[in-house]
Amino acid sequence: MHFSIFPPSLRHLAALFPLRSSSSPLSFALSIHASLLKSGTLHSPPFPSLLLSSYSSLSPPLSLSLIRSLPSPLLTPHLFSSFLSPLSHSNPALSLPFFPKLLSLSLLDPFLLSTLIKSCSSLKRVSFGKQAHAVVIVYGSASDDVVIQSSLVDMYCKCGLVDDARNVFDKMSVKNKVVWTAMVSGYASNQRAEEALELFTQMPVKNLFAWTALISGLFHSCEWVSGIRAFKEMQKEGVKLDDSFILSSVIGGASRLAGLELGKQIHSLVSKVGFQQNMIVGNSLVDMYSKCSDISSARKMFDEIPTRDVISWTTMIVNEAQHGRANQAFKLFDEMSLNRIKPNEVTFVGLIYACSHAGLVQKGRELFDSMIRDYGIKPKLQHYTCLLDLLTRSGHLSEALDIITTMPCLPDEPTWCVLLSACNKYKDLEIGIRVSHQLLELNPKDPSTYVLMSNIYALAGKWDYVTKVRNLMDELGIRKKEGGYSCIEVGKENHVFYAGEAPAGMREKVEIVNFLRKLEGEMRERGYVPDTSFVMHDLEEGEKENQLFLHSERLAVAYGLVRSVRGSVIRVLKNLRVCGDCHVFLKMVSEITRREIVVRDASRFHHFKDGKCSCGDFW
Repeated sequence: MHFSIFPPSLRHLAALFPLRSSSSPLSFALSIHASLLKSGTLHSPPFPSLLLSSYSSLSPPLSLSLIRSLPSPLLTPHLFSSFLSPLSHSNPALSLPFFPKLLSLSLLDPFLLSTLIKSCSSLKRVSFGKQAHAVVIVYGSASDDVVIQSSLVDMYCKCGLVDDARNVFDKMSVKNKVVWTAMVSGYASNQRAEEALELFTQMPVKNLFAWTALISGLFHSCEWVSGIRAFKEMQKEGVKLDDSFILSSVIGGASRLAGLELGKQIHSLVSKVGFQQNMIVGNSLVDMYSKCSDISSARKMFDEIPTRDVISWTTMIVNEAQHGRANQAFKLFDEMSLNRIKPNEVTFVGLIYACSHAGLVQKGRELFDSMIRDYGIKPKLQHYTCLLDLLTRSGHLSEALDIITTMPCLPDEPTWCVLLSACNKYKDLEIGIRVSHQLLELNPKDPSTYVLMSNIYALAGKWDYVTKVRNLMDELGIRKKEGGYSCIEVGKENHVFYAGEAPAGMREKVEIVNFLRKLEGEMRERGYVPDTSFVMHDLEEGEKENQLFLHSERLAVAYGLVRSVRGSVIRVLKNLRVCGDCHVFLKMVSEITRREIVVRDASRFHHFKDGKCSCGDFW
């Protein structure tokens, strides 16, 4: 800003803007506001615009109060731009009500239209966005503005109306890199991967920003494999990797695929391009190694991050908890406190989760109370769900039922499912039926509730009720969700095993089954007796034992033992919770074969070694 344009009496005040250099910018802004009022120069341009711009970022209510006090002659497009542009970032919901006023005063210029459309995009308020689009059409001059058109494309994409976005895109006479990228990202983020990839091939210029939009959009749509392939294609194109966001996104993709070898390759690339010391990338690597069942490498990576924030500490605490290492999680929390890093809501989710999976009921209660008392964190539904999980895993079903019916948060399906699963574990038919009714009120079409109900009846030996539940599912057209499966990565190959059979085309099929038979024989000699209570079907004992024998995790582990390098860790990913009999089976396999086996199931990580499990048989 050139201060010479102001009269000498005002130059010292103008020189105080912007306020970012102040240690307390809001207080500083208020003091300047007071000086302007005292000198009678508040309405002298450009002070209204400068103050509005500052307040919109620092205190939106003050900016609203100020703009409402200004006389009409000062209300220009420039002034509203100073007010709405920062407000659209700090609190976009407050900017939209000004749309009708700007329209009535004929103050909507292209910049303001673009700003309002971006607010609609942030809030996913498509009704307002369509009104803005109508105004763009009415004001013919704005129809050719590439910034406005790009904003419309982005708004429609973020509101899920990808076809509307494509209509705007196709009608643009001039398309810049921003709008191409927005359209590709819109397809990718809305489960339309093929169209995203097809449009991407047509882009005249593909820079790092465009590749990042495509890859992160694919990951957002859970197109993990497609996202990784796009990243590899980007590397082939020789695009320079100088951005932490794309690296952390790809590391996250490897985490979701539980691809340890892929994750190691990306880690090597991170070191090569010089992002090893980057905190954001480091946090992602910590999480990746943990999700890929290598908690030791996760901890090593955590220790190597030079500067750690609350996300770094919380990520490691949560991961230690998921791997059943409660003591390590608590030690980390103590270190975090010594380093004067204030924990956040997620930190306590991890800590209570650690207690839950170690059976530390009293410590979990104390942490829940400390979160409120010592750190001023108001419990959210996720905290109550963790507390309920802690209580129900240890058999405190009545106390859990009291909490779920009196807590200030409205329980959702996952919360009730925690209690229903515990009823299944502890064979509490009475509470289980009550909870089932609550779940069915929330979602009468959810197959998981019917399956758990059926299992509770099966454990109680009430096979006639099991039949009634399953018949009811047939009548309502409710189908059980996907069956149990387990994945294993051996070398560069990934294999999926489904419960009940080895893959038909696998050449090692006979070898796997024979190997399992041999293992089971040796286990029986050591006293193993299959626990057929985990088979929820009214079958003969022999048939039940055969069903247990062909559970997917056993097939995957057997394949790993047959095909992997001697002495290497067997790592398996399972989509459902490991049953009690398989848990016993895998402990004994680890002892017989002298191999470490890590199974990541729907609940946690199990590290089987020397006949023991990291969960201490509490999961």
